Amino acid sequence: MTSVHKYLFQAMDNYPYSLEDTLESLDYALSYDENNTMALCLYGRMLSEQLQRYEEAKAYFQKALTIDVNAVEIYPYYIETLLNNEDFEEAGALIDFALKVKGISKIDIKWREVQLYEMKMELGTALSLAGKLKLYVFDSSWNKTIKETTRRLKKKIAILDPEAGG
Repeated sequence: MTSVHKYLFQAMDNYPYSLEDTLESLDYALSYDENNTMALCLYGRMLSEQLQRYEEAKAYFQKALTIDVNAVEIYPYYIETLLNNEDFEEAGALIDFALKVKGISKIDIKWREVQLYEMKMELGTALSLAGKLKLYVFDSSWNKTIKETTRRLKKKIAILDPEAGG
């Protein structure tokens, strides 16, 4: 294990509970390897999730993907940042690309695709996609999320069209 890994593990262990320690560990990790995609990804997450600095976060994610387009850990968080920033067209394109990356967690990406359509208020499409999420699940850990997502979408559809919602 190298020093960059030591500090990266510390940062991952601290996030999101100790942001100051996370930041310090990330700075050390990046001082050893400024092109470490996991460190850049976590930096982007901090900016997005904690500070809502979406444009800055996007720059970190973009840099990481420029270094390694196959860094599968980046895509879910980058897509989430794009959704939060209402960059829907960019999020859709990244989802399409991410699904072609070898080794990516398809369920993580497909779930964000459901979120994309939900945020765009294309609830019928979101519900249809949510119904297919189980095709990408290989254990039971996602069952509750899928069930709650489907229930939430049905409630939203019922609000918009009480007769269609049953």
